[in-house]
Amino acid sequence: MTIRRLEEQVCRLKEPVCQNHEAVVIGVSAGGMKALEILFSRLKKDCNLAFIVVQHVSPGSDEFFVRYLNERSVLTVKQADEKETIKKGYVYIAPPDYHLLIEEDRTFSLSVDEKVNYARPCIDITFETAAFAFDSSLIGIVLTGANRDGSQGLKKIKEKGGIAIVQDPKTAEVPVMPREAIHRVKVDHILSLEEIAVFLNNYCRTPDKG
Repeated sequence: MTIRRLEEQVCRLKEPVCQNHEAVVIGVSAGGMKALEILFSRLKKDCNLAFIVVQHVSPGSDEFFVRYLNERSVLTVKQADEKETIKKGYVYIAPPDYHLLIEEDRTFSLSVDEKVNYARPCIDITFETAAFAFDSSLIGIVLTGANRDGSQGLKKIKEKGGIAIVQDPKTAEVPVMPREAIHRVKVDHILSLEEIAVFLNNYCRTPDKG
């Protein structure tokens, strides 16, 4: 589906489909910096959601990645902190070498438990804990990457009534992770990065006041 066709489809709807959604969890690995730059540089300020990103990075990584995205997004991009309350309008990045968990009171917890899917942070852990915290008000997105991390967590999001979106493997820098997610989960949408941005901007914008 092209961006124009997606926009036309959105315009035919009287109400934003995702108006009751509160948060988006995004899992990404190899090729992630470019993918996230494309996505977040296209999101509008009135995209009224909290974004939680798990990017596979090396343990010694600094906050360059956070600063880089913050300069290219109208939303505030920051590293997630222990016990921090999740707020709409922010993009939270999982810190390197910690699993990022979402508690039932919608705060973050950081864990140094063993690696899962050869990764810490692990996408599945964040997705699964977010699914329990946000229930059906969650959107899960799997982007470019080289392993199967995120598939199990995306499945849990679907089971809890959330929306599952996967980057079209044909547009991914590394298509393995999106393909695994599509293979293992009955996803709702398979879109390019640009189309994902259009989807979020149109379906999840702040309702007009009147």
